[in-house]
Amino acid sequence: MNPQSFANHTRWHSPFHFFLVPVMVINFIWAIAALVKTPDWNSAWWVVLSLALLILTFLVRTNSLKVQDRLIRLEEKLRYQQLLPAALVQQTSTLTPGQVVALRFAADDELNALVNAVVTGKLSKPREIKQAIKNWRADTFRV
Repeated sequence: MNPQSFANHTRWHSPFHFFLVPVMVINFIWAIAALVKTPDWNSAWWVVLSLALLILTFLVRTNSLKVQDRLIRLEEKLRYQQLLPAALVQQTSTLTPGQVVALRFAADDELNALVNAVVTGKLSKPREIKQAIKNWRADTFRV
């Protein structure tokens, strides 16, 4: 397995991204086509049900990602208390959830400088933060 970096850190979950989502999208399109071909209450109901399944598919993914982000914020808050000066720990309360999630990839030795850059406004977007990381701290145990 290659070391994790900005270039390869995106997680594609094959059963979700390459099976479940395409099947649900095709099912929804199929239901619409059936309704156009045979407009009746039964076909209309299948469109509604297919849309509900499609929405459910995305809610399952987004809800688990939100839980993961909450856990990351908690873990990083504890990490900040262990590694950063007290004055900088106080300033981390201004970080957005996206910034905290991006900073989780920073190794301990560069965390202080990166958090300082984010707090002072030199870096703001999660993508910029991830690109600024030199020592990538891999996170392979995620949703």
